[in-house]
Amino acid sequence: MSSHRSAHDDAGTTTPPPPLRHHNTEDGTRSVRVTVKLTAMIGGPLFLLTVILHPARDGHDIAAGAQWYAFTHSMEAISLLVQATCLAGVLALVMNRFGSRAVTTLYTALAGTMLWFGLIVFDGGHNPVTAKYAPDLVHTPKDIDVEGGIIVLAANIVFPLGCVLLTLLLNRYGQRWAGLLLGFGGVVYAIGGTASLFGFGPHSMITSVFEIIGAAPYALGYVLLGRTFGRARQLST
Repeated sequence: MSSHRSAHDDAGTTTPPPPLRHHNTEDGTRSVRVTVKLTAMIGGPLFLLTVILHPARDGHDIAAGAQWYAFTHSMEAISLLVQATCLAGVLALVMNRFGSRAVTTLYTALAGTMLWFGLIVFDGGHNPVTAKYAPDLVHTPKDIDVEGGIIVLAANIVFPLGCVLLTLLLNRYGQRWAGLLLGFGGVVYAIGGTASLFGFGPHSMITSVFEIIGAAPYALGYVLLGRTFGRARQLST
């Protein structure tokens, strides 16, 4: 009797469905990987394109082409927002896998990108107005007030610092080329461009040379970063 009841109970027992949480986690991770890859492929090259298309920096030329100056800076700001989305996705992927040092590095890189976004927005909005009324002041130390100075200084410290930390992090996990390209490119673009702008003046083409030399490897580094974290098999811990 007991054996008959046991068999009956076993026959009536159904296997519970697998929990949905595991599938939802996999789907979410896959979506983040796709987002990281897509934003890296867009953000890096778009950034390079806007740097190449950057108009002349002296006040008289900016006043003559204020709309184009504002447009190129708007597009560059958008590219930085896309890059920030990429970094946020990478941060989400490694949050529970890597150590606190890696998370701190990504937060620093993300903060630097957003500060540079603020600098570009400030530049694109402030300089065309200044160029209209006082073109000789544009891109000179005399035109830097407290608010603008804080943005410029913070961005020129945190942005290249984040790039250098990314270099060290990616090299540690076997992604040497992506790290070197991001670190070298970001530092040359940010520090080289700013130093040459205030050192040689807004009429010099040296600033454009520095920024393009830096933006090219920086953009390629982002593409490699997206390919690395866009794969199902990511960096090994």
